[in-house]
Amino acid sequence: MGIKAGKITLIAGPSGCGKTTLLNVLSGLDQPTTGRVIFDGMNTAQITEKDFPEIRREKIGFIFQDFNLIRDMTVIENVESPLWPTRLKPKVQEEKAIAVLRAVDLIDRKDHRPFQLSGGEQQRVAIARALVNSPKVIFCDEPTGNLDTESGEEFFQLLKKLNQESRTTVVVVTHNPLWKKYADRFVEMVDGRITKDFGKVSKSKKEEE
Repeated sequence: MGIKAGKITLIAGPSGCGKTTLLNVLSGLDQPTTGRVIFDGMNTAQITEKDFPEIRREKIGFIFQDFNLIRDMTVIENVESPLWPTRLKPKVQEEKAIAVLRAVDLIDRKDHRPFQLSGGEQQRVAIARALVNSPKVIFCDEPTGNLDTESGEEFFQLLKKLNQESRTTVVVVTHNPLWKKYADRFVEMVDGRITKDFGKVSKSKKEEE
């Protein structure tokens, strides 16, 4: 299975079918028992545990179902946090965080705590945090699982917009095939196997015009 650079790939299937395991293998959090994963020209099996944190920090962004924001930190601190282990000066880190918060339209919430935000706003903070290090790939694990349908639509609309602007590769796993309309490629999984690969998602007549 190849992931095309600069596109959104959506992998859908029922709970327990292996979507998260596949995402973990693709992102290097887990190693495959057979086969191999080539990420940015590197075989992940040959990357040492010592080197992997730096690769994730510089080339990968993650968005999770539970947002995984730190409750006692402000929005801008949460967004900046992936940059703290880097050698960037604090002022540069702040500028990068402010830029991505503007991109997700949350700059007016930068000094709020996560518990002061709605679910949709928290997920936008998670998007900003994933983007702050200008990653090559963003991996999303059930990113709308804790959102209502309207907030889920807003999430994917924003993700699509940012993908088109930055050309960052996005891989999403979800149990809800509804979101395939935002993907460039749609894959279905059942019982640990890819059962259908639709390649390029068909555009509506309106989009083609």
